[in-house]
Amino acid sequence: MYIYIYTEMNKVAGGATGEPGAGSYYRYKEDVKLLSDIGLQAYRFSISWSRVLPKGRGTPNRQGLQYYHKLIDELRSHNIEPFVTIFHWDVPQALEDEYGGFLSRKIVDDYVNYANLLFTEFGGKVKHWITMNEPLMFATLGYGTGMFAPGHCTPDLVYGGVGYSCPAGDSIREPYKVAHNILLAHAEAVSLYKNSFQAKDKGQIGITLVSQWFEPYDNQIATHEAQKRALEFNLGWFLDPLKFGNYPFSMRSLVRDRLPIFTEEESNKLKDSFDFIGLNYYTSAYVKDRPYNYTDEPTTCYDDPQIDITPLRGGVPIGPHERDSWVYVYPKGLKKLLLYIKERYNNPSIYITENGVLEYNKDHHFTPEATQGANPIPSTPIDDIFRMEYHSSHLHELEDALSSRADVKGYFVWSLLDSFEWIFGYTCRFGLTYIDYTTNPDHPDLTRRPKQSARNLRRLRKNQEVRRNCKAATSAEAVASSRKSNWQKFLQGGLQ
Repeated sequence: MYIYIYTEMNKVAGGATGEPGAGSYYRYKEDVKLLSDIGLQAYRFSISWSRVLPKGRGTPNRQGLQYYHKLIDELRSHNIEPFVTIFHWDVPQALEDEYGGFLSRKIVDDYVNYANLLFTEFGGKVKHWITMNEPLMFATLGYGTGMFAPGHCTPDLVYGGVGYSCPAGDSIREPYKVAHNILLAHAEAVSLYKNSFQAKDKGQIGITLVSQWFEPYDNQIATHEAQKRALEFNLGWFLDPLKFGNYPFSMRSLVRDRLPIFTEEESNKLKDSFDFIGLNYYTSAYVKDRPYNYTDEPTTCYDDPQIDITPLRGGVPIGPHERDSWVYVYPKGLKKLLLYIKERYNNPSIYITENGVLEYNKDHHFTPEATQGANPIPSTPIDDIFRMEYHSSHLHELEDALSSRADVKGYFVWSLLDSFEWIFGYTCRFGLTYIDYTTNPDHPDLTRRPKQSARNLRRLRKNQEVRRNCKAATSAEAVASSRKSNWQKFLQGGLQ
């Protein structure tokens, strides 16, 4: 589906596509070696539904399955734990064409069939499964503004002064329908795993959600109510059904008949349908109340919480950021979000499954000594101090959250490698490792060069610099682990 969106609908900066990407399909052994050299002990990656079931169901692609067997075996041979995301937004085009993908309740059975294939194929090797990645983004950006696949929004949509071009869609209804079907698919897959696989495979299963932290713009009562709605329409949209079996009251009140209803059976199956929650956190913003004119219909699902979100207060940003980046650095937001989850949702086990900061492309030059010497991570002039400080400051706040008894099991950095970043293409970089796309743009060699941030994580692992025992892992993300009164930071990396 994404190949179609990116090539036919011209959604990506510079007209870029997923080719060549980071080339990890062919260089997975090199990437696992990078993880091992940094000292990381876990790797989060996703399996492509379309790669293993090109038609969405039916006969599996054995070559595709074999690739994941080789990757998982290579990780395990280096004592690196695989964290596997089952769905990261790549609906097989055949199912999109047949019945509209996640717009249809039919997707639930096909998703469960796909999950069953993975549990059967890899269950003995994989101990951590993640059903979905960021369903909020998939539903709102894919069906609210059409920025992501499948590119749906209300035709001729104008929101926030920006026009969105979509051939079809309904920005005030489709996001809720898609999110509802995602939750149903998650619950059925978890039920399957727990009833048929968990006892013998001795693994765990969860879901990865994403949220900002929202600071009140001022101290008015209406502003604090707006903060509550912001959290409920972002995190609570999914975590409330997963914990309590229903959507937050604010959503039921404001979205009304556009919000689907769970049956009693569906509600019961959703309640506590996770062993852990994955949390993706990047940034925070200020929020304030938006007085609602009841003569106006909402334009998109973003209108429903009746809030305004801004990174600025009095012209001052909530935190440092680079150029036009959407990531404003606010480490305190991570701690506040973790403690909010602890109090509202009875302190579930959490992995920080993504945390990172982007930098836009710069010219980098490499000296001969950068690739010489005995150090397994060569010295390079790629000086991403901004990223080093980002990770260090967030780890400090994470330690404070752990001291307040938030049940955080691990911390993943996004990401191990620079890669194709959705609609941003190759214009920005999140990686601990620099990928060379520029030496020969028509046939890039994709040489990997670890950045200073990778060296810094290796030092944290080696020197145990966070005042407690430290171990490490990597993925397109990185992890810190908590065990009893000791927490061990295992910096992990992966690629979605």
